[in-house]
Amino acid sequence: MTSPATPLDQAVSAIRAGGVIAYPTEAVWGLGCDPLNQDAVEKLLAIKQRPMDKGLILVAANIEQLSPFLGDMTVDQYQLLQARWPGFTTFIVPASQQVPEWIKGSFESVALRVSAHPLVCGLCEAFAGPLVSTSANLAGQAPALSFEQVQTLFSPILDFVLPGDLGNASKPSSIIDISSGQVLR
Repeated sequence: MTSPATPLDQAVSAIRAGGVIAYPTEAVWGLGCDPLNQDAVEKLLAIKQRPMDKGLILVAANIEQLSPFLGDMTVDQYQLLQARWPGFTTFIVPASQQVPEWIKGSFESVALRVSAHPLVCGLCEAFAGPLVSTSANLAGQAPALSFEQVQTLFSPILDFVLPGDLGNASKPSSIIDISSGQVLR
């Protein structure tokens, strides 16, 4: 007798099937998919009504999951990532050759974050890799702050909504360009 699939199992199955899911993050609800599946990323962008050239953030459970996407950096820059992750900072870093254009958009860099949110980490661990992480909203509108808002905005066009609680952050992660040190958000 097999046990019923947990919500986490259902979310991972949806992602592996090329779907787009919603899940709670530290501050807002996010939309996610497999970053290496171009069709899934294009579906996510269509749902958000967001242009591809803006690029997307990848979130992971640990820095090792992001290693294939990291381009050339100095030792000091890499140590900064290690010091701030897991945490609530997204870094813009040089993109490796493995970062697809549908992720980096019109840039030669990529936005990466190692989350400290237990559900996000569990999702990335169960998927065995990073996920696209973008706020659950239509481009230019406020992000969803509850399961109910996600359902209202996106049901039935999402493939799965992973129930859970937001973290205790009051606003989305800060974004820092690792090359210049400039805080972009």
